[in-house]
Amino acid sequence: MSEHIAVIETAGVIEIHIDRPDKKNALTADMYRAMTAALADASARAEIGAVLIAGRGDAFCAGNDLKDFMAGPEGGAAAFDFIRAIATFDKPIVAAVQGLAVGVGTTMLFHCDLVYAAPDARFVMPFVNLGIVPEAGSSLLAPAIMGHAKAAALLLLGEPMDAASADRAGLVTAIVPIDGLIDHARAKAAALMVKPPQALAATRRLMKGDTTLLNARIEEEARLFRETLASPEAQEAFAAFFEKHPPVFKRG
Repeated sequence: MSEHIAVIETAGVIEIHIDRPDKKNALTADMYRAMTAALADASARAEIGAVLIAGRGDAFCAGNDLKDFMAGPEGGAAAFDFIRAIATFDKPIVAAVQGLAVGVGTTMLFHCDLVYAAPDARFVMPFVNLGIVPEAGSSLLAPAIMGHAKAAALLLLGEPMDAASADRAGLVTAIVPIDGLIDHARAKAAALMVKPPQALAATRRLMKGDTTLLNARIEEEARLFRETLASPEAQEAFAAFFEKHPPVFKRG
């Protein structure tokens, strides 16, 4: 388990708190593994009815800790294990989002059932800017949820989306004042917990539909992600990020 992931259990709800506020809750391999283990535990226990994911501090999740991610293959493997775990999780997931939600901080939300956002939430998917491709099935789910044009602004341009726009686009369930965000999300998770569990699970499966295409897209993205991560474009983008200068990409 990671010191930066806090897991709390209350009345049949497991809360997963990303707890690395000094780094905007950027995720390391250990953090990914801790979240994957928490989801596995929640799935295996009949008395757990819902999961709540939240971030501590002024950000929800700034995506991958790039230094940790680039240090070796463990980061990528742990990240994709978490993505598969949250995409196939069989119980309702509630998310409470404040501040930055970057990369996987946004893409994990496509697999949450209820997403409550503070007014300051900002959703950013800068994959192309880093010379890589999206993950977590977001290349399929983002256009399906918000339409191609809005998804293109996020995925092709890497433009941020504010809370109000995300609400209108269908990514967010509701906007909640920051001082009541976690309590609101907890109340919704508790409300799910007291629903008839079999009817709730069946309804959720019906809403998800056939996941064959989604699972295939997640694996295709993972393959292309690994390929593009080793590309000259990604090397230039990451070098520019760390050295704090604009990247220059060759054409042709």
